[in-house]
Amino acid sequence: MATNKSEKNLSGVPVLPLRDVVVYPFMVVPLFVGRERSIKALEVAMAADKQILVATQKSAAEDTPTEEGIYHIGTLATVLQLLKLPDGTVKVLIEGVKRAQISRFLTNKEYFLADVELIDDVGGESRETEILIRSLKSQFEQYVKLNRKIPTEILSSVLVIEDGGRLADTIAAHLSLKLDEKQKILEILDLGKRLERLVGVMEAEIDLLQVEKKIRGRVKRQMEKTQREYYLNEQMKAIQKELGELEEVPNELEALAKKIEKSGMTTEAREKCLAELNKLKMMSPMSAEATVSRNYLDWVLSLPWKKQSKLRVSLAEAEKILEEEHYGLKEVKERILEYLAVNKRVKKLKGPILCLVGPPGVGKTSLGQSIANATGRKFVRMSLGGVRDEAEIRGHRRTYIGAMPGKIVQKISKTDANNPFFLLDEIDKMAMDFRGDPASALLEVLDPEQNHAFNDHYLEVDYDLSDVMFVATANTLEIPPALRDRMEIIRIPGYTEDEKIHIALRHLIPKQLEANGLKKDEIKIPLETIRYIVQHYTREAGVRNLEREISKIFRKVVKEILLKDKKTKKTIEIGDLEHYLGVRRYRHDMAAEKDQIGQVKGLAWTEVGGELLEIEAVTVPGKGKITSTGQLGGVMQESIQAALTVVRARAPLLGIHKHFFDKNDIHIHVPEGATPKDGPSAGISMCTALVSVMTEMPVRSDYAMTGEITLRGEVLAVGGIKEKLLAAHRGGIKSVIIPAENVKDLKDIPDNIKKDLDIKPVRWIDEVFSYALNGYPQGMTTGKSKKLKPKTPKALVAQKKLRKGDRVRAH
Repeated sequence: MATNKSEKNLSGVPVLPLRDVVVYPFMVVPLFVGRERSIKALEVAMAADKQILVATQKSAAEDTPTEEGIYHIGTLATVLQLLKLPDGTVKVLIEGVKRAQISRFLTNKEYFLADVELIDDVGGESRETEILIRSLKSQFEQYVKLNRKIPTEILSSVLVIEDGGRLADTIAAHLSLKLDEKQKILEILDLGKRLERLVGVMEAEIDLLQVEKKIRGRVKRQMEKTQREYYLNEQMKAIQKELGELEEVPNELEALAKKIEKSGMTTEAREKCLAELNKLKMMSPMSAEATVSRNYLDWVLSLPWKKQSKLRVSLAEAEKILEEEHYGLKEVKERILEYLAVNKRVKKLKGPILCLVGPPGVGKTSLGQSIANATGRKFVRMSLGGVRDEAEIRGHRRTYIGAMPGKIVQKISKTDANNPFFLLDEIDKMAMDFRGDPASALLEVLDPEQNHAFNDHYLEVDYDLSDVMFVATANTLEIPPALRDRMEIIRIPGYTEDEKIHIALRHLIPKQLEANGLKKDEIKIPLETIRYIVQHYTREAGVRNLEREISKIFRKVVKEILLKDKKTKKTIEIGDLEHYLGVRRYRHDMAAEKDQIGQVKGLAWTEVGGELLEIEAVTVPGKGKITSTGQLGGVMQESIQAALTVVRARAPLLGIHKHFFDKNDIHIHVPEGATPKDGPSAGISMCTALVSVMTEMPVRSDYAMTGEITLRGEVLAVGGIKEKLLAAHRGGIKSVIIPAENVKDLKDIPDNIKKDLDIKPVRWIDEVFSYALNGYPQGMTTGKSKKLKPKTPKALVAQKKLRKGDRVRAH
């Protein structure tokens, strides 16, 4: 039983150790007591004045604390209520009264008993204390708003407290602090320091609560968004299932993982895809990043990593297909059969890079389809005409919206085979600008030593293109040298007249019959009519215009059948062509003219095949000025200067007066001035025209010529001989003068062309004069004849006869 010695000292006060709570003055706390010593101390207190000292244990884990294990500063409390429960524990309600310090423990085995000294707050009312109280109330109000665990009723009861000590103890009792921190606040006896400590603790707690509130709000928003998206997706799936569009909803990510494992892709690509799939799992399905990752996986998985077409190995069958689908083109067909033969022996053959070069309309693109059919490969075509962006070849980098792989990867992904036939059409039409050089980007694609590891910027992994058979087409050889070096050039010069007729009968007419809805028994075009169309309505290396003319006839015939409702068979005779096609556009026999002074037929090579050029020269009184017209290029201008020098060097031998060049102006003109013309192969034509006009000897109209001239009068070899001879044959030319060095090229000329043409190989310009000039002495080429006299009577006679329209043969 406690006895009072003074107002501040109490003797024999029972002590109740507490495990995990600190009781402050003015605090009412319910406790559950189960230890026998503690229950005994409560019973003693209830039997006396109901006062007991509650002190916190230093370690809550100790079940039987010692005197050293109890904090010596606690709170003297009054037992308000005590209730014994059936399980032997006691529920007690106590109220803290005042701070107290244990002076000493008294010896008692049944419960803790101690002498106690009551503690008063140090420090009175001051201006600083008032400020701290006001600040503490404001902070506690903010703390209550942030902490949902404290009822708002507590706030109203705290805000009315004016006493600083009671305010500090009440607020400390409601803070969520650690046990040792609460004990330290209890042990602070100076009121100002206690208030200041609480202000600091409150600031830290408020900061933590604010961060917690932000995190809680962010998590809540994310959860709400995720739940909303999940709910909407589930609704969509349910609607689709009800509509019968989706029987079972598969797990897309699991399906992607299975596709990656079964795709047969390289180790590098598999690791890249699995990393992208793991990122996709962490993203929201509706986010933009998830769309980018999903699109990437779709592109990679769409590529045929291991799937291949079964290649045709029968050479006889492949040859049969090529012969059925294309007429002529012997060299190309032989090259394809060679490839198939080698591929039959060598299981792994790097795809050849062929380049078909020829004028429009000769069937380069359709030949590609035939090669694909003959080899058993799937056909892919990519047009390179006008391509300026390097990304069209190598793809875009995945750094912006709208990125996608290059056309190479896109086309292969659609074929479902990694060994297709890939046609790169119009490779000479590629351009270059600030977006890069696509021609250089093609080097990696077309180089057999590099394309086994083609790296698309979008895929970012290597893809093997070595099994792809690449074939390019071009009208000219104006291809970057580095790119041309990686390709095997096969020239398709054009078709002869007989070949065009065969192509029309075997391919064009059946095709246009079907396209225009005509039957074979409704129309007939005889062979002579087709030949007449070829000679007088078309002048081309290919057959595109020929097909267009045939289509025009068929359309008009269909209209006549439907208007007249007659089902008689219509035969298209030559006399009917003017009705269906209009007046004839070209003269077949261009050589059927009179021999003319200063007019020479030259042969030129163009993008659309060989062409006949009319070269004219005249002299007028003047001061030796040279004029050239007809939109001539720089090389052709130089050919004129070289030809003029050759003529001046041979002036005495040719009988040209020494003052001729000082008293006459020379004008050289090439008609069709709107068409650009360039090249060195008109050198001997220019020289012949100059000699003709200066000596007044006419040029034979049935001759055409090509060759480059040197200052010494030597005739040098030129290119495009086959195209030029075909053009001469189309124009009805009988004799052609070519450089002697080009005789080796005649083996590629069809026999019927060589049979129809009288080909004259020459090494020197004097030989050209002897063949082409009517009236030129034959002995001039051997040096046995005498010099021609200026203005010889023979030349004057020839000139007078030409004016009357007579052909002159002055041998």
